[in-house]
Amino acid sequence: MDKSKFYTNRINIIIISGICTFLWGSAFPAIKVGYEIFNIASSDIGSKLIFAGYRFSLAGIFVLIIKLSIKQSIFNLSIKDVKEITILGFVQTTFQYIFFYLGMTYTTGVRGSIINGTGTFFSIILAHFIYKNDKLNLSKILGCIVGFTGVVIINIGKSSVLEGGFSLRGEGFIMLAAFMTSVSAIYSKKISQNKDAYTVTGYQLAVGGLALILIGHLLGGNLSNFNAKSTSLLMYMSLLSSVAFALWSQLLKYNKVGVISIFNFLIPIFGTILSAIVLKENIFDIKIFVALILVCVGIYLVYKKKDIL
Repeated sequence: MDKSKFYTNRINIIIISGICTFLWGSAFPAIKVGYEIFNIASSDIGSKLIFAGYRFSLAGIFVLIIKLSIKQSIFNLSIKDVKEITILGFVQTTFQYIFFYLGMTYTTGVRGSIINGTGTFFSIILAHFIYKNDKLNLSKILGCIVGFTGVVIINIGKSSVLEGGFSLRGEGFIMLAAFMTSVSAIYSKKISQNKDAYTVTGYQLAVGGLALILIGHLLGGNLSNFNAKSTSLLMYMSLLSSVAFALWSQLLKYNKVGVISIFNFLIPIFGTILSAIVLKENIFDIKIFVALILVCVGIYLVYKKKDIL
């Protein structure tokens, strides 16, 4: 079976999307744990960016090494290819994760995972302007409203909307990261049509990760306290990124962005459950359950079709 048939098969799409979203969901508590075991203070922006940079540059290197190990070339790139991959690396990795890592500093893993799910709605809006066969309709508009209502509910404080509610540097940055995810998904699909998706993924992760390391050092950051535990965590986060991004890029290459984006709703679900288990965060709050339900209902309404695949 060739690649196009494999990555457009119904069952394979569900399995691969489930693997990717589980891995991305696990990143929410892993980041929090990483800050702790690497002794990164909440105000140490530079070190956080270096932490992110190590994760993604290693992930990119892992993908490229695998390509070489199966005797496939990773050097057959034109100047145009290098330019496009560099832009993708900055958008999908550098800019996205500057907002993501900083945002996770000022919000909980549960909130971050739910708000990150809004990337699905950004994808729908962008698709309306980019693809002729994916325009907004009443069902999609209603789905966006319902989904964002869930985001609002999770941010309403017990005594005040402002108290413990939405903050630009916390929830706002996570939402900006979600927007970057949507933009990069569309751009990735565009440039990978005539390129190997794994090679594109490897280089964009490496380029984006190195940029994060450089920015982190310019801000005075430093990553220390390497031991078996911290190194194992960093390796896990690098591997989850390499596997998830490589597989997701293949799905985007052979399927419509809208069809694949529907599975993003699994990220906040996995993120919430894993955050509760690892970080011992409280998920027995009616607001969290209502928010999760609304986000999922919103996504269902957006993609409500007899045959979505």
